[in-house]
Amino acid sequence: MKNLNFLDKLVFLINSVVSLLLLLSYGLSYVPPKTFSFLSVLSLSVPVLIILNMAFAVYWLIKLKKQLLLSLLVLALGYNYIVSFYKFSSQTHVLDFSFSMMSYNVRLFNLYNSIKEDDIPNKIENFILEKSPSILCFQEYDSDTSLKFESYPYSYVTANSSRYTSELAIFSKFKLINSATIEFPESSNNAIFSDVIVKSDTIRVYNLHLQSSGIDPNVEPFDSKESNRLINRLAATFKAQQVQSELVASHISKSPYKVLLCGDFNNTIYSYVYRILKGEMLDAFEESGTGFGRTFIFKYFPFRIDFILSDAKIKVVKFSSFSNIPYSDHFPIIAKFLMED
Repeated sequence: MKNLNFLDKLVFLINSVVSLLLLLSYGLSYVPPKTFSFLSVLSLSVPVLIILNMAFAVYWLIKLKKQLLLSLLVLALGYNYIVSFYKFSSQTHVLDFSFSMMSYNVRLFNLYNSIKEDDIPNKIENFILEKSPSILCFQEYDSDTSLKFESYPYSYVTANSSRYTSELAIFSKFKLINSATIEFPESSNNAIFSDVIVKSDTIRVYNLHLQSSGIDPNVEPFDSKESNRLINRLAATFKAQQVQSELVASHISKSPYKVLLCGDFNNTIYSYVYRILKGEMLDAFEESGTGFGRTFIFKYFPFRIDFILSDAKIKVVKFSSFSNIPYSDHFPIIAKFLMED
């Protein structure tokens, strides 16, 4: 610090605070939101903290100062977090795969015209017909839609009990032999599962939609007057998500079959709920994705809150996130899997 001018000392002070916050954030996925709700909200800032530490590292590198080591060390300690944030591996054309699965929060097929574009439902249907996934999972599905998805002879859809219920749907080209709903307490959200016959095997497919805060980060103000209200809403949301994720994880632990889990988690890879739901499963993006894997329209950072997780015995051969498909506030994601005989 002796050889630093006043500006560099100030920069290093801010750098130290940001590095400390990132270091603390590495343990946030182990902190139940019910115990420390404020810390669970902090997990949303992890991508920002990673980018800031990278920026500080570049700053000190240009200056040829040993202060570079602080951010480098913190980033190195969180290597697994970095590779989950951005994947450098390139995807290749896959010829050999057994089946594919798509997860897509379709936002009621633009029922309330939140996207000022014509014919959104048919555009979604045409996109799905083009990609033709073997298994198709929807969140915020609308059972009153005119779309039939006739290429999928098997399906399971949650009952549309009220206009505020978050409907889920599983469509499949493979036979479904058992399906049911997992109700979440005091919530309009839920999860569903279906047992799917794939080749000579049976796979249990879970589709879930965890609690949403109801906050639109693209339009809601984040000034000092609103910050406390927003933090309280997020804290309450993450507490509800904890209950919901633990309920689904417990159900998964009793599955007699290999499991695929997909859906809108409304939370990031740095959260408690992601760690609980992932367990020993593989994240399809981490296995075969590229780039940020962005799944949600957020103008500040590339958030990934929609996931496809697979049993370790099911090989992920390709993962894609379609950030060029602007028909919802979420982007569709698809994974291709190889089932060994």
